[in-house]
Amino acid sequence: MVLIESLKTHFADLPDPRSDHTKQHLLIDIVVIAICAVICGADTWNDIEEFGRSKEKWFRTFLELPNGIPSHDTFNRVFARLEPQAFQACFMNWVRAIYDVRRGQVISIDGKTARRTHDQASGKGALQTVSAWASANHVVLAQRKVGEGQNEIPVIAELLELLELSGCIVTIDAIGCQTDIARQIVHKEGDYVLALKKNQEFLYEDVKDVFDLEFEARAPFHWVEHDYYRTVDKDHGRLETRECWVVTDPDYLAYVREWKDWPALRSVILVRAERRRGDEVTTEDRYYLSSLAVNAQRCLQIIRSHWGIENSVHWILDVVFDEDRSRIRKDNAAANFVVLRHIALNLLKQEKTLKRGIQGKRLKAGWDTTYLLQVLSGLFT
Repeated sequence: MVLIESLKTHFADLPDPRSDHTKQHLLIDIVVIAICAVICGADTWNDIEEFGRSKEKWFRTFLELPNGIPSHDTFNRVFARLEPQAFQACFMNWVRAIYDVRRGQVISIDGKTARRTHDQASGKGALQTVSAWASANHVVLAQRKVGEGQNEIPVIAELLELLELSGCIVTIDAIGCQTDIARQIVHKEGDYVLALKKNQEFLYEDVKDVFDLEFEARAPFHWVEHDYYRTVDKDHGRLETRECWVVTDPDYLAYVREWKDWPALRSVILVRAERRRGDEVTTEDRYYLSSLAVNAQRCLQIIRSHWGIENSVHWILDVVFDEDRSRIRKDNAAANFVVLRHIALNLLKQEKTLKRGIQGKRLKAGWDTTYLLQVLSGLFT
């Protein structure tokens, strides 16, 4: 069957962690059932087993299933022992085969914690992952687990090494605002927009001073090369105004201490967000370093694209896939279940015929195997 042969191609390099004498179920059967089940609403190993048993007749049309549907304990044991990086590599092979990440696209990198995956009894902390999101394709490109006692910076570097960045714009929150990270992006022929926060004391203050000097002495920027753009959005009784200023003049960039240590630094950016709800008004300023010298409208688009990883990935994983409450934690199981969710999320987002949200698509796929095959067609292209 074309479906199973295509899947074998994408996951051909996935090593089976089990000894031959303990195998009662084929690894490819286990992986296929798990992917289908998570697409259709399964959030636990018990859910996956139940889904498999409910659809056993259908699965037998293209899977061997020599000993029937695996138990939830089997799913748990196998995914707990699978090497996460190997599973993620198969995931990336599929993404590269299916999705064309074009030049100029924003690739957002951000971390997430699955809060309920901690295990106090064994001293194991909650699972942290760092993911890369392609804003135009609306797909997760890759992810990496943050090891126990490790911070996100080396994991971000690992993730960048895996990605094709040529002509793309990489956005990262403040933890990724590091000269080595910027150098790696530029070396791979990409551009960067890196957020700053107050814990980066001198750098933050220097960039802030660039704009303070201009606001105080030359407002509204009549005497220095700059660009400005403003948007106003009204929704659900809330009025949001976003203003963006971009300074590219090298004389003003020189206010940033050690600015020459930042590879290809061409601009500093200020985004001011004002939110009004009734009589309540809040204002927040955010500062960025960038290798781009583009206008303020484009900068604001890029920065807003970064927030898409929160709204289009993290929020959906928590609310629709129940990730934040998941108690899957045994060995590598939590990290591998993240990959299953990302596969499901990518496929559900690419299916455009059903005009419903991700939750509605999961329900429809669970009810209608014809629609499930339509969702899966993105995987088996």
